[in-house]
Amino acid sequence: MIRAFAHDRFTYPLPADHRFPLGRYRLLREAIEAVGIASVQEAPAACDDDLLLAHDPVYLDRVIHGRLTTREQKAVGLPWSPELVERGRRSVGATVAASRAACEDGTGINLGGGTHHAFPDAGKGFCTFNDVAVAVRRLRADGTIARALVVDLDVHQGDGTNAILGPDPLTTCAGINGGANYPFRRVPGDVEEDLPDGTGDTAYLEALDRLLPAALDLGRPDICFYLAGADPYEDDRLGRLAVTTEGLAARDERVRDHMRAQGVPVVVLLAGGYGRHIEDTVAINLATVQAFAA
Repeated sequence: MIRAFAHDRFTYPLPADHRFPLGRYRLLREAIEAVGIASVQEAPAACDDDLLLAHDPVYLDRVIHGRLTTREQKAVGLPWSPELVERGRRSVGATVAASRAACEDGTGINLGGGTHHAFPDAGKGFCTFNDVAVAVRRLRADGTIARALVVDLDVHQGDGTNAILGPDPLTTCAGINGGANYPFRRVPGDVEEDLPDGTGDTAYLEALDRLLPAALDLGRPDICFYLAGADPYEDDRLGRLAVTTEGLAARDERVRDHMRAQGVPVVVLLAGGYGRHIEDTVAINLATVQAFAA
């Protein structure tokens, strides 16, 4: 049974009208445990040494001790608290743990993660620490991997990940983005495509069919980090695309099948999801876990 790592028990208080749907993580864990498709384990916390693999020490110190300015907190979109720091550590730790599980079992899952807007010295877009960048560098420092591939299918471009890992010749950053969506200042990836608002299943999957072979042509990776965002969904509040649940399921199957055909372990990260009905986001995330558990 595949291993999944959860951090929903480490609560972070948000205003009732906040756009970030924190409750989806608890609902997803409960749904996975109910159907028994994965072994759900508590996420470990990333230590400072792990976080320093991708983040500036001055920035890390300011985050830990609550010294972010009001402007910096607004950029993150989440007010600072000790709970924010702990959740950030657990989110990164879950991705590192899922990466190790993937190297052993072929697949590992973080029931969250995909904090791809975090830069070395700044947080943005609900992201304080960059979990994928830390995991790539942790596994490489441990001698577990050399080449890594990031397939970022969250609807928002992974600008922070591209900034940290883009210069790395042993990492390929690939993504499909909503072209008119956040972030509005882009950091180019290695292989990516911007799609117009309203893009539906056919055009989306055609773009994916171009992206995956092009990314793999740059070098067979030792591991793939797959950001399986639920936000390309047609009823997502922040997505602006028009991909159906069937289209998202086909997307997950394509990524799974391409990587299995190459013998590449996959770390699944659930990234963004802001459906008008939280149950839709949870169902999309559950289908992703089921696809990789099959």
